[in-house]
Amino acid sequence: MTLDLQSLAVVGHPIAHSLSPALHKAAYSQLGLAWNYEAVDVAPDEFDSFLASRDSSLRGISVTMPHKGSALLAANTVDLLSEQTGSVNTLLCEYDNDGVRSLRGFNTDVFGIVNALRDSQREHALHVAVIGSGATASSAVAAAAELGAEHVSIIARTPQKAFYLETVGQECGVNVSVNSIEEIASISEVDVAISTLPGDVSQSLSSLSRTTQATLLDVAYSPWPSARAGEWASAGGEVVSGLRMLAHQALMQVRIFVGGSPFDVLPDEEAVKSAMFASVGLETL
Repeated sequence: MTLDLQSLAVVGHPIAHSLSPALHKAAYSQLGLAWNYEAVDVAPDEFDSFLASRDSSLRGISVTMPHKGSALLAANTVDLLSEQTGSVNTLLCEYDNDGVRSLRGFNTDVFGIVNALRDSQREHALHVAVIGSGATASSAVAAAAELGAEHVSIIARTPQKAFYLETVGQECGVNVSVNSIEEIASISEVDVAISTLPGDVSQSLSSLSRTTQATLLDVAYSPWPSARAGEWASAGGEVVSGLRMLAHQALMQVRIFVGGSPFDVLPDEEAVKSAMFASVGLETL
């Protein structure tokens, strides 16, 4: 691996709350890489301008809302999960001999969701509810498919914006139905729920029918616990913080930025993972 100074960034709007810099800096320090990783607030219509403003030291970009669709369009090539979900959250920059940049797009959110749930011993699911209809919801559908779900029920405030998730389900091999938030009580019991709503959005899940051992993954982590996470836990359910999802997907991003592939294990990866998790107050399981 190169020891040259590289620059990396997480972009989004807003971005001040992001813990990605802590996670990535811990990883590169553990790996002995003097790489710079910063958080950059990029307005919704300024993603392309941000890319154009960066020189050839740019190694990679972590992409958060609202830019995952823009990253998909900017990428020259994308991985299978990005194709299936229509969402890119990682861009790897490569340069030819003339310094011309090309971008490889990846989706590491699916890996993050699956492994965050596995941390709570949730290896399989039959019926998954996904609350929300944005880019992270498409990754949640793909994650549900990877967990072996037979059906995914989308619960959306604006169902018209969620019907594209039926196509995502077809791509991933899982049946998807779209429901309005007013229909939540009529949905058959779920064993996993994945909320993709921001932490400060109030949405009760108390009327969602669930099995006695049902798990809620709330992808939000600020503020924590969210009101819906506290409500779920008070009813005796297992709750997984979005911080675990963030940490797991960040580990996959580090693999990509360092080795060029999400499948290439890092040198002494367990030590890298431990350093990353510790940087945000998590234990490795």
